[in-house]
Amino acid sequence: MAHSRSAIKRIRQTRKRRYYNRTNKKEMKLAIRSVMESDNYESALENFKKATSVVDRTSAKGIIHKNKAARVKSSLWRAVKNLKG
Repeated sequence: MAHSRSAIKRIRQTRKRRYYNRTNKKEMKLAIRSVMESDNYESALENFKKATSVVDRTSAKGIIHKNKAARVKSSLWRAVKNLKG
């Protein structure tokens, strides 16, 4: 157990950040899943726009790296394009 006041505060801050990050990552994963599970092009495109926004927001907050955001958006776009053809 932490003994110093600064260590106790650090534990509190870490717990808060962990819950915050977990919530945002969960929202992002649900948005990604909605695109991947779309069965027609129109709904996939609509879900892609929403998911792109969520992924960008998650990246801007520093929860995921900007390169990961680009990678996710690229793979989502490929999935949407495959539904069109």
